[in-house]
Amino acid sequence: MTSFGCFPAISPPPSLLTRPSFRTRSVLPFQNRFCRFGVKCSSAEAGVVDESNSAAIDVVADIKSERVVVLGGNGFVGSAICKAAVSKGIEVTSLSRSGRPSYTGSWVDQVNWISGDVFYANWDELLVGATAVVSTLGGFGTEEQMLRINGEANVVAVGAAQKYGIPKFILISVHDYNFPPFLLSSGYFTGKRKAESEVLSKYPYSGVVLRPAFIYGKRKVDGFEIPLDLIGEPWERILGAVENFTKPLSSLPASDVFLAPPVSVDDVALAVINAVTDDDVFGIFTIEQIKEAASKVKV
Repeated sequence: MTSFGCFPAISPPPSLLTRPSFRTRSVLPFQNRFCRFGVKCSSAEAGVVDESNSAAIDVVADIKSERVVVLGGNGFVGSAICKAAVSKGIEVTSLSRSGRPSYTGSWVDQVNWISGDVFYANWDELLVGATAVVSTLGGFGTEEQMLRINGEANVVAVGAAQKYGIPKFILISVHDYNFPPFLLSSGYFTGKRKAESEVLSKYPYSGVVLRPAFIYGKRKVDGFEIPLDLIGEPWERILGAVENFTKPLSSLPASDVFLAPPVSVDDVALAVINAVTDDDVFGIFTIEQIKEAASKVKV
């Protein structure tokens, strides 16, 4: 600037068409996901003398501990993800060019804000001990700029995460809006799809790609708050109410510019949390599947 149970969402790139629609997994690299503590205990029945040489019983338990690295964590979507993760007791580190955001909130102080560029990041500092990487990297500009930030930056991040043995990578991508091929060939979409392909290739059974449409919420820009929810929330409700009437139009080119339901930034963030905490989540998630995933962790 995505579980829906065990359902993968829409079809992945051609190289991955052999992946099953449903799956179970028995092993994942969880070497970074546990902390240990020891408990010593002993007992003696009433009337029985406790021998001084009785050995204490050592009990060792494993507790899962999540640590998430959010790329672009001080942006609109990234900050919502950081906030949601903190609320769930997840340790969070954010990497972004501007570092710590200017806005305030109790959760802000609980995030480790690091200023830096993904192309020159100190991955030793960022990734050691992490259990998941979440990328919100993306943006508009010239064709070259969009290919670099939407595609190449994410490819670099995926490669680093794999190198350091991070178990899961989650990418915030974008809905294709049913655009014709010539529009999807722009640098923006080409970069996004390149990033998706890299995630699904390097993380075939634990990579997650979320494809939301218009994301609404209260967006802070240069100290000002832009209430995108004033547009997105009512439009989402209207589309839900007339869904049966608009379905026949869904096959029309670019129809989803108006018919794709907007998604709350909080739902996107919660869908990410669901992916982080559920080891059986992977694949591409459509708009409706993002909302379903979010509902699983709402309280």
